Amino acid sequence: MDKQVDNTTPVKIGITHGDVNGISYEIIMKAISDSRMFDMFTPVVYGSSKVASYFRKTLDFPDFHFNIIKSADKALENKANLVNIYPQEIKIDLGHCTEIAGKIAYIALEAAVEDLKKGHIDALVTAPINKKNIQSKDFDFPGHTEYLAKKFNVDDYLMLMISQNMRIGVITGHVPLSEVPGLINQELILQKIKVFNDALIKDFSIRKPKIALLGLNPHAGDKGVIGNEEEKVIIPAIKKAFDDGILAFGPYPADGFFGSTNYNDFDGILAMYHDQGLIPFKALSFKSGVNYTAGLPIIRTSPAHGTAFDIAGKNLASPEAFRQALYLAIDCYRNRKVYEEINRNPLKVSALQEDTDSDNDLLKDLKDEYNENETL
Repeated sequence: MDKQVDNTTPVKIGITHGDVNGISYEIIMKAISDSRMFDMFTPVVYGSSKVASYFRKTLDFPDFHFNIIKSADKALENKANLVNIYPQEIKIDLGHCTEIAGKIAYIALEAAVEDLKKGHIDALVTAPINKKNIQSKDFDFPGHTEYLAKKFNVDDYLMLMISQNMRIGVITGHVPLSEVPGLINQELILQKIKVFNDALIKDFSIRKPKIALLGLNPHAGDKGVIGNEEEKVIIPAIKKAFDDGILAFGPYPADGFFGSTNYNDFDGILAMYHDQGLIPFKALSFKSGVNYTAGLPIIRTSPAHGTAFDIAGKNLASPEAFRQALYLAIDCYRNRKVYEEINRNPLKVSALQEDTDSDNDLLKDLKDEYNENETL
């Protein structure tokens, strides 16, 4: 896993096919149909050749072809590779939650994670799963985030939502709202602040990030008038983080914070619970938002949307969020490798930065073009 930085070789990105009854194959094929993408990365999809063929015909993509391989180490550069993790026939039931779809979503995920551990792929981008049909004795998790944390033996992790102008993390993730106040404590808040700060430095190359924290209660408690969690828990945690050298600020009332565009002044935002952070994020960035798991020893991203069963197979899905997830995986992988190399050998900083800047310029050109000419 500890590779030297090599910007002459495209990053090898593993892509899990998610739920086959949703829009996963559509957004995957649309996102990697532009061969210029292969200059930056080599895609390795973990999926089914039969399902891919079905969607190629259903969506009328006659010019798109996968290079079918048995293992990721056989992937070819300048090709869209597919590791055939389930060669049997599969019944596609577009827009419906089925047992077989959950089964092969899990098989693809397991295969990709094993290859990550072996170093056969450099980073992981996960297509959306259905969180009901994937449940089994092997996958007893609320989602990808918790599953990956368990697979890589990580306790301190953080789900981030990323867009062009916003990075939002959540102190408490996939838990019932009724349990949130009991889970919020100084230790948890400080832990999430540190994970966020480390990720912003190592994976996003922000030298001295500024992090805003939102209050739990309306108006951030109004100094104890509407709840006392801010005074007793959140503010002390922020002060402790600041004393530890982290630029943490707040707590800010969530409604005014987003309404006044104060989020533009910070490199990251920490919400107290899931919907407090994700509702404004998706309202502002639904089309291009990316889910990123901070704190893992590997890079993992995913589009911020779900399976979109309602439009599955209709050729209506935009690949923009998935494309942005690919870009972010490349960016974060290279940023982290540069950070690690710098810490091993500070004399290499200039040369490494020049190579990375060149790659980032190419990524920026592609991003700008897609932003201006989104036709899919």
